[in-house]
Amino acid sequence: MSQKFYQQYKVGILGGGQLGRMLIQSGIDWNITFSVLDPDPSAPCQSLCEFKVGKLTDYETVIKFGESCDLITIEIENVNVEALKELKRRGKKIFPQPEIIELVQDKRTQKNFYKNNNIPTADFLLVENRKEVIDRKSFLPAVNKLGREGYDGRGVQVLRTMSDLEKAFDAPGLMEKLIDFETEISVIVARNENGDTQSFPSVEMVFHPEANLVEYLFSPASIKESVANEAERIAKKIITDLNMVGLLAVEMFVTKDQKVLVNEIAPRPHNSGHQTIEANITSQYQQHLRAILNLPLGDTSVVQPSAMVNLLGEEGYSGQAKYNGLEEVLKLNGVYVHLYGKKLTKPFRKMGHVTIVDSDVENLKKKANFVKQTLKITA
Repeated sequence: MSQKFYQQYKVGILGGGQLGRMLIQSGIDWNITFSVLDPDPSAPCQSLCEFKVGKLTDYETVIKFGESCDLITIEIENVNVEALKELKRRGKKIFPQPEIIELVQDKRTQKNFYKNNNIPTADFLLVENRKEVIDRKSFLPAVNKLGREGYDGRGVQVLRTMSDLEKAFDAPGLMEKLIDFETEISVIVARNENGDTQSFPSVEMVFHPEANLVEYLFSPASIKESVANEAERIAKKIITDLNMVGLLAVEMFVTKDQKVLVNEIAPRPHNSGHQTIEANITSQYQQHLRAILNLPLGDTSVVQPSAMVNLLGEEGYSGQAKYNGLEEVLKLNGVYVHLYGKKLTKPFRKMGHVTIVDSDVENLKKKANFVKQTLKITA
């Protein structure tokens, strides 16, 4: 591996969004050549690599793309798994493995995996359509999730009362008991082909009340040491039980009685790990590369407490993106702005993020709120 690695080892990425963009930025220092496939000709990765336009879900397109790469990874789960399985049969390295991507593509199979492997998670029922949700009204209050193709808050809704039942998804999905949690956390864990594992310290996530996606987070999470240790144990158990190679984000609830329950997993770099670029010794992006290339995993220790603010398109604006308040934010010490190269904005679209580092946690929170209130993306 090492000789080939230093001779321009070509890594293919399915998906050309911001996660792929930051993965490429991390890999450039190691002379890695990247090839990216994405359906959008103006995707965030397009100017940083060998870029190919095509559907990630089309069998022949993925086969043709993969044949030119030494190793293939993903930055989004909505890809053609059958093509990846065939490429694997032809001897290509695919990390995370196609079978794991397939499992994660459906939240129903995810939940059954937790149940079958004694991984703590909220009680749930599998449902095929709206009628089955209505028939199980005694399970309320519940979170109704689509099995497939839900992301960034789409395909997830809370059903609290009988009057909510009519808006239930009329497609295969699940009902999950609504958890009265204290906080939501994420642990990112990596595993290489040798079976070595390394996790990042837990981060605490704050979700946007309407968009149901992470608005900002704090690292490390303000949780008891025993809870942090349990979250790390669970994350390592999941990636080991999956026999997965790569990076796995494990989103969890911490309940009022300090139990840790798994919500969802993502087998790739994740929104809850952006701050690691400045705030940890090894970033999640470099760690992902270390894992899939079977290199020694890096030290994940926190250098300084940090906050991360997602920059979302403002409500009521669609069109050419304008970044208002950027200069005011850049005047702050310990602030790092990452823009994703997306030319067009729309409500709640992820346009960038800001990482803030500060040894004083109260200052950190003040700066995070200032960034959130000051840096606005309009058209």
